[in-house]
Amino acid sequence: METTLRVLVIDDEPDVLMLCRVNLELAGHEVIEATNGEAGLELALRERPDVVVLDVMLPRMDGISVLGTLANDEQTRDVPVILLTAKTQLEDRRAGWRAGCSEYLTKPFSPVDLVGIAERASAMSAFERSHRRQRELAQLGV
Repeated sequence: METTLRVLVIDDEPDVLMLCRVNLELAGHEVIEATNGEAGLELALRERPDVVVLDVMLPRMDGISVLGTLANDEQTRDVPVILLTAKTQLEDRRAGWRAGCSEYLTKPFSPVDLVGIAERASAMSAFERSHRRQRELAQLGV
């Protein structure tokens, strides 16, 4: 792997944060963490991470609201956001892709897969991520 990524992980579950941190750091990436939506949004705007891993169900500000704010901010709109969530229903997936996620990963998840997904998402251009999002939405009947 050539590039070290700065990955912001926003999740209120300590075990999930640890799993993400350990596996991303083992792969050579730097990890920043937040345990609620407001703090995560502040960190994303201040630290400008390469990738954001974002839970949907968060205290203080839900993940879809965080994602929408990031997607509409000039400084963060091109940062890939991976939704990592227990919400598996079709309408949840549609909401995530509509809000602008780059990937939708459901819990339980493979932390090793998360590393590869983060690396792939960061390697894609904003255009490629947008095209992928459109394909996913079409498959979800949107």
